[in-house]
Amino acid sequence: MAIEISLGDVKDQIGIPRVSRWFEVTQAMIDAFADATEDHQFIHTDPVRAAAESPFGGTIAHGFLSVSLLSAMNYDCLPHIREQTMGINYGFEKLRFVAPVKCGARVRGHFTLTEARFRGAGLLMTTYDVSIEIENEKKPALTATWITIVQFDPKDRPADI
Repeated sequence: MAIEISLGDVKDQIGIPRVSRWFEVTQAMIDAFADATEDHQFIHTDPVRAAAESPFGGTIAHGFLSVSLLSAMNYDCLPHIREQTMGINYGFEKLRFVAPVKCGARVRGHFTLTEARFRGAGLLMTTYDVSIEIENEKKPALTATWITIVQFDPKDRPADI
């Protein structure tokens, strides 16, 4: 986990780019995701057929697997808010799958906080520009605007963010 900050320091994080460590996308990970989502399309789960019949040269990760990795990448590099009791996904804007993540590739997340505003007594809505870089590739796996909600005890709310 990255640094710890107070709720009142969140505004100081706006505009600061953060980058996670590298994560390897393995066939076992892809297969487990296929089992969990019941998406067993051959481009994900059949290395021989994907090499022969797809333009990718082998299997690729599901786009939604890439999205799912943002959670681990987030925990890896974004500051932890001391007063936070829970984090909640609110959704994505402008989510685009730009390039496929090939099996065996390493990926890492890029996060820049663009907005933080209170949404109720014990809720802080945060908006991040995010992308997932694929090692040694020019295009990212995905780009998006990710909106999350930080829940905290209302008594810990600073005067302003």
